[in-house]
Amino acid sequence: MTSALGSSSSRDSGALVTGEFAFSAANFREIADIAKAEAGIDLPQSKATLVYSRLAKRLRARGIATFTDYCATVRADADERGSMIAALTTNVTRFFREPHHFEHLRTKIVEPLAERARRGDRVRLWSAACSTGQEPYSMALTVLSAIPNAASLDVRILATDLNPHVVAHGKKGQYQKEEVRDVPADLRSKWFEPVPGDSRGAMLKISDEVRSLVSFRELNLMGTWPFNGPFDAIFCRNVVIYFDRDTQSMIWSRLARLLRDDGALYIGHSERMSGPASASLSSDGITSYRKKGGKPS
Repeated sequence: MTSALGSSSSRDSGALVTGEFAFSAANFREIADIAKAEAGIDLPQSKATLVYSRLAKRLRARGIATFTDYCATVRADADERGSMIAALTTNVTRFFREPHHFEHLRTKIVEPLAERARRGDRVRLWSAACSTGQEPYSMALTVLSAIPNAASLDVRILATDLNPHVVAHGKKGQYQKEEVRDVPADLRSKWFEPVPGDSRGAMLKISDEVRSLVSFRELNLMGTWPFNGPFDAIFCRNVVIYFDRDTQSMIWSRLARLLRDDGALYIGHSERMSGPASASLSSDGITSYRKKGGKPS
């Protein structure tokens, strides 16, 4: 019944995208406005086909016949708003993605902090868009390669994402064997183990010691951040590309304020630092920045 209604409506001359469900310019604008208000996501109309293809799955899952009805549901239902934002965001990640960042983290941040950590001082890192956990676990493995007893020290990694489904995946810490192929062999053999009960042997689980270093939380970067730092390093990669320029500048400034002096900020390969934060950060390698002594204006 849903498909029949959708197919009939899609022939409406006002459809922005032709398909199973009618998708008008007004529908797109409403979805784009909600995405901007909820998560800072900037959706130009050139993304209409992508928005349609991702959200059509939500209409099928909910048994909703039209995008007009779906917009009404999203307005009234906070859970569906969250599901919509999750559907619109891309979760492309892998272990040790952009390996130069992890080399920088090890040699420029973690190794110099090792003695401080052994004295009992606090060391904090943040993966600000952790997706399914490969990034914060790569950070943890990098820490352990320099400080083997880090789990017994005051060393912790905060891992956050606005998508509750990927946060739950990260907490579980289980990955297909092919997903861990980029983990160096020595780290893979030391810190990964077969998943109990997996008769096919296709899954590997990160050891409890590594998992103990990482705390996963849901967090919308556009909302309140319920922590004060300071962080010794922050990874915020391939996130602000979804934001307009003003929002990008705001996020960079908020991140810079939470960095310890000389702390590192790592951003995505296609992202560029901008706005007031530029005054407090200096380039220190490919898409890697260090906090100067002052604060961003």
